Amino acid sequence: MTTLADRPHTALVVIDVQNGVVADAHDRDKVVANVATLVDRARAGQVPVVWVQHNAEDLPVGSDAWRYVPELAQGEGEPVVHKQYGDSFEATDLEAVLASAGVGHLVVAGAATDACVRSTIHGAVTRGYDVTLVGDAHTTGDLTSYGAPPPEAVIAHTNLYWKFHEVPGRTTAVVDTADVDLSRS
Repeated sequence: MTTLADRPHTALVVIDVQNGVVADAHDRDKVVANVATLVDRARAGQVPVVWVQHNAEDLPVGSDAWRYVPELAQGEGEPVVHKQYGDSFEATDLEAVLASAGVGHLVVAGAATDACVRSTIHGAVTRGYDVTLVGDAHTTGDLTSYGAPPPEAVIAHTNLYWKFHEVPGRTTAVVDTADVDLSRS
């Protein structure tokens, strides 16, 4: 279990499912639908939903590219963490948001698999969190022109290594949307 004392609760962390991030992402519609399912289940179970929103030169604050996809609506009172780096913890208030809710277990979904999702799950586990990656609720774009594997291979590889990632005193897992357990709170 988490190495964070007195942090027994779970939160769903939705990373960067923004118009400009997922416009051309692999299986975009399926992934967005899975994220929406997770959000609905979290809300129904009174599990905190934390939204992470990236801003950068190509995602300027307030632009259409910066906005979350229209299929996902942030609920009243649900925190939005604004970031400028891949790891959602870097130079943000994410840790404070999670600490105030007593969260020690993160269920992570979003984009992009090979950047912000990967950076955040590693950042979380090194900070003491248990981390469940939702294997069918994260995606990335096609970066093969830069020498990367095709998106489906990037996603499969991330799921594979996270499934077997081990750290002392913490748990890591990969599960599909249908099998996510949000009751660990």
